[in-house]
Amino acid sequence: MIRMSLRAAVALAAVPLLLLTACGDDEPADPPAVVPPSVAPPPASATPAPTGTPAERAAALVATLPEEDLAGQVLMPYAYGSAADKVSDASAAKNRELGDVATPAEMVARYRLGALILVGFSADDPTGTNQPTTNVDNPQQVRALTDGLRAAAARLPAGSAPMLVGTDQEYGVVTRVKTGVTALPSAMAVGAANRPAQTEAAWKAAGEELAAMGVNVDFAPVADVLGPAGSGVIGSRSFGDDPKVVSAQVAAAVRGLAAGGVASTIKHFPGHGHTTADSHTTLPVVSQSRAALDRQDLPPFRAGIGAGAGFVMSGHLDVRAVDSGVAATFSRKVMTDLLRTELKFTGVAVTDAMNMEPAMKWPAGEAAVRALNAGNDLLLMPPDVGAAHAGILDGLRTGALKRERLVEAATRVLTQRFALDRPAPALDTLASAGHQAAARAVATSAVTVLKGRCARLLPAGKVMVTAAGGREQARANLVKALQAAGADVVAAGAAEIRLVGYGDTVTDLSRGAAVTVAMDTPYLLAQSDSPVLVATYSSSPASMAGLADVLTGRAKPTGRSPVPVRGLPRTAC
Repeated sequence: MIRMSLRAAVALAAVPLLLLTACGDDEPADPPAVVPPSVAPPPASATPAPTGTPAERAAALVATLPEEDLAGQVLMPYAYGSAADKVSDASAAKNRELGDVATPAEMVARYRLGALILVGFSADDPTGTNQPTTNVDNPQQVRALTDGLRAAAARLPAGSAPMLVGTDQEYGVVTRVKTGVTALPSAMAVGAANRPAQTEAAWKAAGEELAAMGVNVDFAPVADVLGPAGSGVIGSRSFGDDPKVVSAQVAAAVRGLAAGGVASTIKHFPGHGHTTADSHTTLPVVSQSRAALDRQDLPPFRAGIGAGAGFVMSGHLDVRAVDSGVAATFSRKVMTDLLRTELKFTGVAVTDAMNMEPAMKWPAGEAAVRALNAGNDLLLMPPDVGAAHAGILDGLRTGALKRERLVEAATRVLTQRFALDRPAPALDTLASAGHQAAARAVATSAVTVLKGRCARLLPAGKVMVTAAGGREQARANLVKALQAAGADVVAAGAAEIRLVGYGDTVTDLSRGAAVTVAMDTPYLLAQSDSPVLVATYSSSPASMAGLADVLTGRAKPTGRSPVPVRGLPRTAC
């Protein structure tokens, strides 16, 4: 058994922590428990809890673990079902396809998992193509699920370390838990505000709420800098096109999450913003020179690492200037030479989802070994959990995977598990007045006028609010906020405020609208004939409240567009 030196263990102690995401599905209330007789309950952990720093505790524990448990430490799959040990028949069938088990708790036990991701599908989500289920509904359900997962993990040999449970809570179009929580505005809105202190306060609120739900790793913030083409799959998930602005916001978000008790994950390394293809379905090419990467893409990752990000997520990207033709996830030149040696990152390197097309080039077991050999420590969402686990063990037997590499990866993961060993806050912290105020402050600062006057923007008299299809909630939130601010809002026959959002096109614009508002990327405003053009970059309740304050003159429009819009200034004010 390979033991880590104390010096190496102490070095790992400085690594911040990571958030995971889990998944689920729509299922009937209180479905019957389904437990296949072939799956034995997990054995009670007989390993005493080690003492010392998180890194020392991790090294001591790893030295006692059998290979099956070491392999389980480097996997972070999803599972079907909104509860740990009670799922619908349909979810049980899907879990059997994924890992030959019926429930999430059985998956934890069978594969000796130390981590699980909660996932959730949404029609407005550009990452939805690889989210086959959803297991997040409301905070109470998520907390019960995470409690159940941790109870299962606690019975394993590595059970003295709390399980990592993560999710993609980026806010904006990629938001897993949407009800009962404080909804921050999108990253692009935060970039438009460009007030790091507000950013940090808002993300601290987000971290506290995630921690209350039992989620201790967030796959956020996005550190990608948008190029001129605007990368459609990243879009408003990015803080913008200026590396300095993005760097400041990434660092602030990392600090805020840590203050809230959650580990952050900066992604998608070494930068997905200068691409036009979607890595869920193909291998995008990053064609910049190495000098351009250093100027444009890498600064936010350096800033996030410097601020204490515990995880860096690889991108399934063909970075031609570093390792042409090889997806970064499987490139040692990217994940070890660039990330570890040049950027000095000592935390957990986690893959982007292994069920995305570029990672499906090989069978799940071979892909797992290749990703570990490249330098990744944690493999996210393998398409076949059993095959990935077996492939790692087979790699040890054949020599395709060195034991030292697996021990190193498992030690990094367990260091984060121990570092996140803290009680979860009470659920009553969710959507508190203070958290809502933090979200509203940054959302109001983000509101940008790209055309029109900079005082009260509403036309005189009555107004009505319209929206493209499927945006009734945002429309209703703005109506409510405008009325609270004293505006005379009617259902029809008045000056029109038109809302457009993610995925809308020129056909969704309303000709002759008095005000057109972009609630996602602002590019569509270039084709609007409205005399007043405004961007909120987000449709959250806080963004609609901030918009109402600006429209009625209660707040000044201080935002500046983080991306260029053809024919319009970054701000008209």
